[in-house]
Amino acid sequence: MATTSEAMGYSGAYRHPRSALAVDWRAPDRRRTFQLVLASLWLFDAVLQFQPYMFTRAFGTQMIGGSAAGNPAALAGQITWAGRAIGHHAMFSGTVFALVQLVIALGIAWRPTVKLALAASVAWALAVWWIGEGLGGILTGTASPVSGAPGAVVLYGLLAVLLWPPSVGTDDAAPFVAAGTVGPVVARGLWFVLWGSLCYFSLQGAVRAPQALHDKIRETALGQPHWLATLDNGAARLVAHRGLEFSVVLAILLAIVALGPLAGRAATRSSVVTAIAVALVIWVVGQDFGNVFSGSGTDANTGPLLILLAATFWPTTVWRPASGPATSVDPAPIEMVRVPAGPAVPAGSVGGI
Repeated sequence: MATTSEAMGYSGAYRHPRSALAVDWRAPDRRRTFQLVLASLWLFDAVLQFQPYMFTRAFGTQMIGGSAAGNPAALAGQITWAGRAIGHHAMFSGTVFALVQLVIALGIAWRPTVKLALAASVAWALAVWWIGEGLGGILTGTASPVSGAPGAVVLYGLLAVLLWPPSVGTDDAAPFVAAGTVGPVVARGLWFVLWGSLCYFSLQGAVRAPQALHDKIRETALGQPHWLATLDNGAARLVAHRGLEFSVVLAILLAIVALGPLAGRAATRSSVVTAIAVALVIWVVGQDFGNVFSGSGTDANTGPLLILLAATFWPTTVWRPASGPATSVDPAPIEMVRVPAGPAVPAGSVGGI
């Protein structure tokens, strides 16, 4: 009499009852891994929003209201009004801000709600970018990539778009993860606009002034731990009276980054590596890890977000058979299994599952 496994023909149709609990679990692919990193950054921001300073009137009137400086009158008026309103209802506003970011983080981390959470993050990011960050200061003439232009929160929205779950099989043929949803042409266009704008911001008159970079770094050092303030002061001395030179060098690096994905796979890899290196240096020296050690930092600033965004443009391994579309990896060899002969299994028995 044939055994149960023989009756099954080694088809693997039988599953232990306990394995049913893991049927829906799937190992994260590259896109899902990036989504989880994005969720972690949202979670980190939510934790920062629970700091005592965020529940004081100063958070609204000084931090949010302070972003009105240098902006056009219409935008500045809206920011000032919002800052006063948030300051007058500090406890309520701080709680809402923290919970919204927490819900977004958990929503992205849970597969069934990832699309809803990504959509919510885009809406929230645009609102905060407009009112909370004053459009990242891009209209003030003093916005610098070193200090966080064009604003961290708008990068959350951009990443949500690029990491949106694509149609089934789309990622397999995409040259990089960011192209899976919007396509390579649009993705490269967004990359060029972002890094090209950072290049432009670094060459603005107020940014490239001889002492501008020195003063910006010295200002950032205030309120930081001794070791970080020492690092900042050393960097400030290095760039003292050399603002133009360092701004030009930074602009050249950013231009190389912006153009890289337009020039092929090898150039894209070099561009991604350069982007990560520049973002890391800026994050440590110019942004002091998002000012998180001061007790008033609201996010990690643009450094980690730029690094994550750059990683989504790293070229995937693509193979092309003699005919047919490209796929992301070589297919696993097909193993031919001899099915031993055995008696027919009636429908409804183990072999018929």
